[in-house]
Amino acid sequence: MIASIEATLYPIACKINEYLSNYILVFLLLGIGFWYSIKTRFVQIRCFKEGWNSVFGNLSLNGKKHESGMSSFQALATAIAAQVGTGIIVGVAGAILTGGPGAVFWMWVSALLGMCTKFAEVTLAVHYREKNKNGEYVGGPMYYITNGLGKGWKWLAVLFAAFGTLASFGIGNATQVGSIKDSINSAIESFGGHGSMLLNWIIGIVLALIVMIILVGGVKRIASVTERLVPFMAILYILLGLGIIVINIKLVPQAFRDIFEGAFTPRAVTGGIVGSMFMAMKRGISRGIFSNEAGLGSAPMAHASADTDHPVRQGLYGIFEVFMDTIVICSMTAFIVLCAGNAPVYGQPAGAELTISSFTQTYGSWSAIFGAVAICCFAFSTILGWGLYGSR
Repeated sequence: MIASIEATLYPIACKINEYLSNYILVFLLLGIGFWYSIKTRFVQIRCFKEGWNSVFGNLSLNGKKHESGMSSFQALATAIAAQVGTGIIVGVAGAILTGGPGAVFWMWVSALLGMCTKFAEVTLAVHYREKNKNGEYVGGPMYYITNGLGKGWKWLAVLFAAFGTLASFGIGNATQVGSIKDSINSAIESFGGHGSMLLNWIIGIVLALIVMIILVGGVKRIASVTERLVPFMAILYILLGLGIIVINIKLVPQAFRDIFEGAFTPRAVTGGIVGSMFMAMKRGISRGIFSNEAGLGSAPMAHASADTDHPVRQGLYGIFEVFMDTIVICSMTAFIVLCAGNAPVYGQPAGAELTISSFTQTYGSWSAIFGAVAICCFAFSTILGWGLYGSR
């Protein structure tokens, strides 16, 4: 009976998801980002330097404590932690595989417009936030919908909170734990070992205990972990990625050529699948939007916890957040794949396998361990960030 219901509902859910994620949400969020950009006279470009200076001017891994919440950098780190999950390794490679190298260009376009969307979200979250009974700042779409649009729109805030709670179990928990489990099993198998059900249970229990200890400590403990974990994992990934690019420096011009030609020139991009400008656009834009979460409403919940005296100043952190996630880290994955002599071919394993194989082709089999560690760090950071969102 259950199997029959699942067989009936699954295709329907897939079709709804296809239209929402690949068409309606993509172009709706892109249009909103363009409208915000026009209304703010492209604040993401005009004030990018100021945002950069705000982030690195306050960068301190031993930052001072804030009684009512996080520092601005801790809020940024927590938001980035929730975003840079396994999608930057799996999703970007998948976008190139199905949309061709041109998808990377449209990913950049979505990031440029998404910077302004995230700026608006974060600014609203800080402006309309409140203090809870523990004296912590709390905010996000459910608060600025109610406090900004009025009590008549509270039903919409309730819907957002309900769907956001469900998403914290899926996006921020189950998927990420599964990725950690798979990466550990793959690393063991690379040394001739074999995973087991017992090992999977141990991984799940240990992760649950570690996450519980951190989340029970509240927003300050989450911030303390993310402000150290995010710079570490991002810098390590970028450095090893740059190593691949430097070693294969002769292929970089060809990679750029493929990206720009693939963005506008209809052609066969994935073996027997005939690609087009629309396919590259759809894959790139959707990957960019769902990587940096611009317009999703999640990251503003972290930024609302920042102990800052000005909403717009925190909004500049939102601009840098999208830049770091999509322009830097996602682009790094794209060039790792395109420059490692590991050209994507339709039908070959996508995602983590494709990216990790680019590392092993360049550095040797030992780098498979790094791939597993990177996936574990990215996935664990996402669990923590979405743990905060779920509680909010």
